[in-house]
Amino acid sequence: MIAAEELIVRLGGRAVLDGVSLKVRAGELVALVGPNGAGKSTLLRALAGLLRPDAGRATLDGTPLAALSPRGRARRIAWLEQGARAAWGMTVREIAALGRLPHSDAAEAPVAAALAALGLDHMADRRIDRLSGGEVRRAMIARVLATAPDVMLLDEPCADLDPAQGFAVMRLLRAQAAAGRAVVVVLHDLALAARFADRVALLEAGRLVADGPPDSVMADAVVGRVFGVRIGTGLAVLPA
Repeated sequence: MIAAEELIVRLGGRAVLDGVSLKVRAGELVALVGPNGAGKSTLLRALAGLLRPDAGRATLDGTPLAALSPRGRARRIAWLEQGARAAWGMTVREIAALGRLPHSDAAEAPVAAALAALGLDHMADRRIDRLSGGEVRRAMIARVLATAPDVMLLDEPCADLDPAQGFAVMRLLRAQAAAGRAVVVVLHDLALAARFADRVALLEAGRLVADGPPDSVMADAVVGRVFGVRIGTGLAVLPA
């Protein structure tokens, strides 16, 4: 289980997270949703151990992340940052293989399986800087899969993807949760959150204002107040 316990994070004198507590167990897919600036990416970074909170703590199976070595943490927690790109002309295969660095091995099977799962095996030797934005995004997700972690933290994994690829990625993440991993996904697409998540955690102005099954969190009384929208028939997002 990965957990945030009363996290407070201040950036530039502002409380970006203000007493947030969240637990995600193995086998769960939790969608983090909320308006821009609500603190979603900051919470994900804190759960990845990439920033030190001003108060509270993040834990993995009850152990504070600060007590784990960077390599030990990276073996168990894989993180996809928002808008992840590559600064060099590496191949898709080389990008995916970066997921094996925490394990100090060059195992080819996890890398090949990750590329196949993302439909990238036919372009494994193409340079990342010559691909479309959606193809780059899938290569970055392949890196996360190749790590074979206990916890997957993904910030907007469906950004730059067409609807079919977005659905494919969410089905893949749903399968990763079913295989026993804890999966946390930042999503702006409320329909995807409602369709694929076990739970939806809604952040507003640095506070967790709702956490529960999609049907309850996506109720018009909740999303209407926070977003000014409602979820219509067939999970269509409509004006409130």
